[in-house]
Amino acid sequence: MEYTQEELSEAKRQIDSTLHKLREVVRTLEEKEQPTRYKSQITLAKRRIRAFTIANELIERELNR
Repeated sequence: MEYTQEELSEAKRQIDSTLHKLREVVRTLEEKEQPTRYKSQITLAKRRIRAFTIANELIERELNR
């Protein structure tokens, strides 16, 4: 499927925003008094960060073609 430059740019902008929020969530949870209590949420957020980072890199490649 083909996407316009505008669609790719908007998708990248949205992913960047989500990544920022996820990183803040991880930081907040890790700074809590008992971070081990939030281990599953931290792991999930980190996995999502990795997935969105990959998606962002693929979008960037497509934009630079």
